[in-house]
Amino acid sequence: MPDDSFREFVLDQLSALPDVRAKAMFGAHGLYAGEHFFGILDEGRLFFKTDAQSQADYLARGMGPFTYEMKGKTMTMAYHEVPPDVLEQPQELTRWARRAIQVAATKPGRRAKGKSPALSRSRRSRAGASSS
Repeated sequence: MPDDSFREFVLDQLSALPDVRAKAMFGAHGLYAGEHFFGILDEGRLFFKTDAQSQADYLARGMGPFTYEMKGKTMTMAYHEVPPDVLEQPQELTRWARRAIQVAATKPGRRAKGKSPALSRSRRSRAGASSS
């Protein structure tokens, strides 16, 4: 399966990081470093957790946020697609991943009450077209 080979590729690229694993979730995969959820693998694309500062690096390279559909609305998460040139360079990807892990470690996770939203097909949206 293409998603399995992409998942294995990303995990191999991040092999310098201890305790990184992919966990199946909502038709995609979440990336964890220890207890910190820092990345999303979906449809052959990699997204890392961002904050206001790190988001600027992604937007400057034209990379959009992770989005999903819930109850007919497009929802945007604080994860941005990793640029392809970064994905191809293990050392650079590891540096970006460490930053995402740091963001994940400093922001407490929110758990929704009741059912978790099912992530349907994510779409890349441009910075100006994102919604929260």
